[in-house]
Amino acid sequence: MDIDEIRKLLPHRYPFLFVDRITYLDDKRVEGIKNVTSSEPFFAGHFPNYPIMPGVLIAEALAQTCGVMLLNNHPELRSRVPLFLGIDRARFRRPVRPGDTLKMTAEIMTQKSMIWKVEAKALVGDELACYAILTVGWGPETPRQP
Repeated sequence: MDIDEIRKLLPHRYPFLFVDRITYLDDKRVEGIKNVTSSEPFFAGHFPNYPIMPGVLIAEALAQTCGVMLLNNHPELRSRVPLFLGIDRARFRRPVRPGDTLKMTAEIMTQKSMIWKVEAKALVGDELACYAILTVGWGPETPRQP
């Protein structure tokens, strides 16, 4: 799935869209890519002499990757706002820097009503950058931007 297909599913837009490509997708698992470039706006302040992608944005990228999977598999939710409801057991193991490719994976653990818990990981190469259990749900219906 390329960026155009991702934009059809997610309501996020620059500078807050953190998924560039989906490389694997089924009904319970998704894999995605975020190419981290030196021109990311957050690097201007985090940190100017040693740029590191903020951990909360890595977690957001993981949540967006989950959102692609859930919106792809549940078209009835596409008019609703995807919400990042919780994060448990988050661990950040290595910094993510300009030039890194963030490989994100997420697998559904449980679903109750319209709330999903997913196990999510972000890797740079073979190194774990972030691990977390995410809770994802849905807000009200809203019009989408093109």
